Parts: sequence; C-alpha cells; structure tokens
Amino acid sequence: MEIQGNPQQASENRRLSPWLFCIAPMMDWTDRHCRFFHRQLAPHARLYTEMVTAGAVLHGDRARLLDFDAAEHPLALQLGGHEPADLAAAARIGVDFGYDEINLNVGCPSDRVQSGRFGACLMREPALVADCVAAMRAAVSVPVTVKCRIGVDDQDDYEGLHRFTETLVGAGLGVLIVHARKAWLHGLSPKENREIPPLNYARVYQLKREFPALTIVINGGIVAPDAAASHLKQVDGVMLGRAAYHDPYVLARMEQSLFGTPMPAREEIVGQMAPYITDQIARGEALHHIARHVLGLYLGEPGARAFRRYLSEHMRAAGAGFGVLADAAALVCEHARAAA
Repeated sequence: MEIQGNPQQASENRRLSPWLFCIAPMMDWTDRHCRFFHRQLAPHARLYTEMVTAGAVLHGDRARLLDFDAAEHPLALQLGGHEPADLAAAARIGVDFGYDEINLNVGCPSDRVQSGRFGACLMREPALVADCVAAMRAAVSVPVTVKCRIGVDDQDDYEGLHRFTETLVGAGLGVLIVHARKAWLHGLSPKENREIPPLNYARVYQLKREFPALTIVINGGIVAPDAAASHLKQVDGVMLGRAAYHDPYVLARMEQSLFGTPMPAREEIVGQMAPYITDQIARGEALHHIARHVLGLYLGEPGARAFRRYLSEHMRAAGAGFGVLADAAALVCEHARAAA
C-alpha cells in the first residue's frame, strides 16, 4: 500500500477509521503541552492523555488533570481502574470536559499500577474488563476503547488473547488498541517492558482476521511511514509511542504520508508555538514545562545539539518565555548557513 505521493489514497484515508493514526498515551510525557505541540505536527492524529486513575478524576483537582486546549481534538482520555461504577462516573466527567473518547488502560505493567489492580494485570480478568467496558459504554455516548498487550507473564498464547478480545467484544467493545508485546508483571521495569519482550505483529494481524468488525490499532516499534503503511495492510490503525516523543518530526512525515498534508518546516512549528507559550506563561505556567517536549524537534539536523543545549540551559531561567525557544531555533539556522 503505497501512500506517500498518492493524493487519491490520501483523500481516501481521511474518510477511513478515526483511529488510522494515533499517538500513544505516555506517562510523564503526553501532558497537555506535549499534545498541543504534537497537534501542530499532526493535524489528523488522534491524541491520548497520560493515564489518569478513576479515583483521581473523582476526588482530585479535575481542572489540573483534565483541562486541555481545543486544538487537541480529537482527544481521548485514558483512564486507569477496575471498579466499573467508578470508571463509569469518571468517564462521564471526562465527556463533560469535552473528550472525544474514553480509553481503558489494560497495558501498563508498573508495580504502582498493579498494586491498584489496573493496567496489564487486568488481562488476567477479562470478565472484569468487560464489566468495566459495559459500565462506561452505558454512561457515555462517545466511543469507549481499550488498550492492552498481547499477553502477560506466562499467559502468552494467541488463544488467551482471542478469549480476552471475544469477552470484550461481547460487552460491546468496538475499538481495541494492541501493544504487540506481552508484559512481564514482575522482574522488568516499565521501560524494559517496552523493549525486552519481543514484538509479535503477526498475533495482532490474526486478531484482526478473526474479528473483522472490530477496529484494531497496532502499537509497538513503529518509527516510520513505510512501516505504518505495511501495518495498515493488516489492521485499521497505527499508534506511535516513543518515536513520536524522541523524534517529533516523524509525526509530520506520517501526516504527509497518510493524509497528503504538506510538511511544515521545523521553524514554522516553532512559530506556531508562540501564541500558546505566551498565553500559558501569562497564566502562570513555566516555560520548561512546555519546552521540554520540543527538545527533539531538530533531531538529526545540523545544529540539533546546539538547539537542545541552549533550550536546556535557558528554559528554566526566571522570566523565560517564547524568546528562548526562538533563540534556540535561530542557532539551528546559523549552523545551517555555516554548513551551506
């Protein structure tokens, strides 16, 4: 499926699944500032929040946890939890805040998440996950989706994944996002769980063949448009994770490949951040909370190291504003002129 440079295919992709191109929920990374930045690079991508527990939504500072910029739409709220009633109540609150989708985390393997009986450990309890899905679907009108792994620990066969999926489909699930690695609940850190268990894309492809009516999005190890195009021959959507954060400009490449969106110059992206940064600082936000997400924008380009260094050294200064980001980008231009 060759997409890049094919306007007819790009036009068709706009009419396909809303989950064709997604950016993964990532703890400590995909906060609202990160998502606004990613939206500048990927106008058609479906964005996801960091995981927020149902308890935090019900009892915490909702404005701090759930506020977002209107530019982030379409945007999904990822919830963590295992109590159907609590998840349903949190989902209703999320919809009241304007989220376009509620996603249940059944994939995070961290000890903290396991201790709360949610995340990847829930793959061992498909009936409970189905109850959670059914309760949330009854509570809200937006799509309720699930993000999971292909297995956990010794529960590592296709039959187990099939049973898990079948149970959720029986509860009305219409969209399943699958990280194509199993999770080890003990012995590996969350970082190691993203790298050490081998990817098994074939298992996700088989799931799509056996559940053709289910929208299936594949996640894990996708770093380039050609890989995405290959996956889209088999499944309905692709989700980028760490690649989107460490090399943000890959999002613009994906946009161009999938939707025919003209690729903006990196300095254009910097300029597009100016009103947002100025507004956020006026509201009392610190520049470094926003600028830390932009550090990888020039990855692989001449001057990228100077950009990262300048930004890292100056973004925490008292009174730092958009000018710091603009000056860092100007250093890249100087390197480009010197190299020409």
